[in-house]
Amino acid sequence: MRITGEGKLLRIFIGESDTHHGHALYDVIVRKAREIGLAGATVWRGVEGYGAASRIHTAKILRLSEDLPIVIEIVDSEDKIRSALPDLEALIEASGCGGLVTLERAEVIRYTHGGTPT
Repeated sequence: MRITGEGKLLRIFIGESDTHHGHALYDVIVRKAREIGLAGATVWRGVEGYGAASRIHTAKILRLSEDLPIVIEIVDSEDKIRSALPDLEALIEASGCGGLVTLERAEVIRYTHGGTPT
């Protein structure tokens, strides 16, 4: 798969403890993105944040949280991202968890696998 030039960056903000049928929601979303054929996905675990309920979630030792912020980033062409959105949003909605989904422009400079050069 080769991507260059104008693309889209999809960001999904959820909580670490959010689940979908007993599985971590971030894991379910990443596997769905792979199944759909999106170029790639990365999950980031935040050290502190808050969302719509304004409740602070933090990794500070004195205030251990089991629901740290999670951000899933997915980059691909606009067409592929937009066609995947209904499936990904359905997973979030079916989980009954809150979340935030954003979409922004991304200029893809390089996208290659880490194999041995030929």
